[in-house]
Amino acid sequence: MYGNIVIISGPSGCGKSSLITEILREEKDVYFSLSSTTREIREGEAEGINYHYITKEQFKQEIGENAFLEWAEVHGNYYGTSLKPIYKALQEGKLVILDIDVQGHQIVKKKFSRILTSIFLTTPSKNELQKRLQNRGTDGEETIQRRLKNAIIEMDRIDEYDYLIVNDDFTIALQQLRTVIKTSRLKPTLEDIKHFVAQW
Repeated sequence: MYGNIVIISGPSGCGKSSLITEILREEKDVYFSLSSTTREIREGEAEGINYHYITKEQFKQEIGENAFLEWAEVHGNYYGTSLKPIYKALQEGKLVILDIDVQGHQIVKKKFSRILTSIFLTTPSKNELQKRLQNRGTDGEETIQRRLKNAIIEMDRIDEYDYLIVNDDFTIALQQLRTVIKTSRLKPTLEDIKHFVAQW
């Protein structure tokens, strides 16, 4: 069987990273696609764990080589998802998890609509998101305000996603995410269906 893709999008600070970390501990045959970014590494982050940190020059070169499944410029920095490891994981029948924004979601949806499940994750309110961004202490006030403005734009595109998860209670949000991911594995490709029918 061919693999499947799950996209998790949502505002910065809504808890995506924490929830994805738990899923990766639990699920087998999963490939988490690390994005490449040109932004500065934050305290507590590590190369190859959170992102692949590269220069803008290198990023632009890879754009020219069509090395990305999708890429976008966000808050003055570039973010992109490399193609080769995704194709390899899908051919191995793995579930590919992508943490990408609403722009990237649309691009991936056009290329992999048959095997794609999309989830929008957010906080119960804008005020709660602002509080979480301030509490994590990694951004200045100007950056936080920019992230909040971007979150409002993203919220207008929730209807483009298959599922909405509100991360008010981490345990409940994790259970909901587990359920969607298990369901996503049941999506067959056209090739899977043809093979199954022929064998049946």
